[in-house]
Amino acid sequence: MTPGPARAGRATPTPAAGIGDAPASVLVFGSSCAVLVVEIVALRLLAPYFGLTLETSTLVIGLALAAIAVGAWLGGRWADGHDARGQLGRLLYVSGAVVAATPFLVRAAGEVPGSGLLLPVTTACIVVPGALLSAVTPMVTKLRLATLEETGSVVGRLSGTGTAGAITGTVVTGFVLISTVPVTWIMVGLGVLLAVGGVVTEVAARRTAAAATAVAVLVVGAGGALFLPDGCDVETTYHCAVVRADPERDGGRSLVLDNLRHSYVDLDDPEYLEFSYVKALAAATETTFPGDEPLTAHHLGGGGLTLPRWLASTRPGTTSTVSEIDPGVLEVDVRRLGLETGPDLEVRVEDARVGLDAVDDSSRDLVVGDAFGGVSVPWHLTTVEVLGEVRRVLRDDGLYAANLIDYPPLGFARAEVETLRAVFGHVALAATPATTEGDAGGNLVVLASDTPVDTAAWQEALDARDVGWRVIEGAELEAWVGDSPVLTDDYAPVDQLLTPYPS
Repeated sequence: MTPGPARAGRATPTPAAGIGDAPASVLVFGSSCAVLVVEIVALRLLAPYFGLTLETSTLVIGLALAAIAVGAWLGGRWADGHDARGQLGRLLYVSGAVVAATPFLVRAAGEVPGSGLLLPVTTACIVVPGALLSAVTPMVTKLRLATLEETGSVVGRLSGTGTAGAITGTVVTGFVLISTVPVTWIMVGLGVLLAVGGVVTEVAARRTAAAATAVAVLVVGAGGALFLPDGCDVETTYHCAVVRADPERDGGRSLVLDNLRHSYVDLDDPEYLEFSYVKALAAATETTFPGDEPLTAHHLGGGGLTLPRWLASTRPGTTSTVSEIDPGVLEVDVRRLGLETGPDLEVRVEDARVGLDAVDDSSRDLVVGDAFGGVSVPWHLTTVEVLGEVRRVLRDDGLYAANLIDYPPLGFARAEVETLRAVFGHVALAATPATTEGDAGGNLVVLASDTPVDTAAWQEALDARDVGWRVIEGAELEAWVGDSPVLTDDYAPVDQLLTPYPS
């Protein structure tokens, strides 16, 4: 049996709109914007523990998309069976409370190694606010559907508004907020804004008791955020930076970035070197360029600038340029680590690869690779193409010396050595025997040049510094590399080759 034609003059009754067009647009735009802000900032919060890797990005993006899907589904179901208007305020201020607490919860979980807390805490901090905020759009859409004839235009308009909010959150966070505001306060500020939005929404719905609850959440949450320590001396664009004094050495200072000791500087003695890998770099410089003649050096990555300071002290007249991507690290160097820049020591705030493009051909005696994103060398500084640029700026007898970190089975370190072998005529590697034999992880220093590397002299200099490292080259190095791939801009699976750092 088929239905008969509708009778003229009769229309299906539909509910009146439950929310105005402007408030609806603000709610959808703002909630979508907030989801993307949380997603991008979460990448920064997790980098100290998982590294700035493809896996970290995939994890965060996957969790955010799952939250959006779950929130949209549940929000739509709730809107069909309940008073959606009465729930909007709760979605905002509850998600605001979680967002404001996120940096403190993630860092607290990360401070308990081996507890297994970090992943579930991170998941909750992304999924809970993401799902709650994503439920806003279907609820608002239901409230805006005053007539069935408007379904297409209402859904389309609000969908476009939500997409515009997501784009705005992405662009503003990536280009403005991350570079100007510490990530802790991005999250706290966003949490407060969401809570305020929840209060306003509750008041507009004449839910005074709920509004009072939202105000209480806002006050307690904001007050707690003001007094909870974030563990950072300075929160830079990329790192949580802490300077720690050495109790056994008056001038000794360690620069800790995201819970990892990146540099050690003696404020009273720039020639004092603490870390074994820095001693290995210094030993390589001494043996490749005997004497105390000044050099022209370029450094990919700055940190505490230990090696540039050592060069300036041991070889007066040496000129060093340093590419350091994080202006906050440079500020810490100047204010807390006694760095003095000038014509002989210039620090440029720039990406190391971009900065290398501006260096003249055959103009450097020494190029030092010591840039890290979390615990790994950024992939774009590992490839044949960028190493070709390093070779371009080196003089015929110049040296490239790079610090690497890897863990068994050392897939990344082996691939990077093979990549260097594809570009330079002579390559040598040094590390502890346990590391080169694949029994332990840690630092490795690799040298590359178009002229022979005096490995015997390098080994002697390492022994003199008592670092306990062993140099390998030639057939032994070739066997150590094995069938490792050459890394290129088109194929550089650095994040997959690098064994995840044990948190």
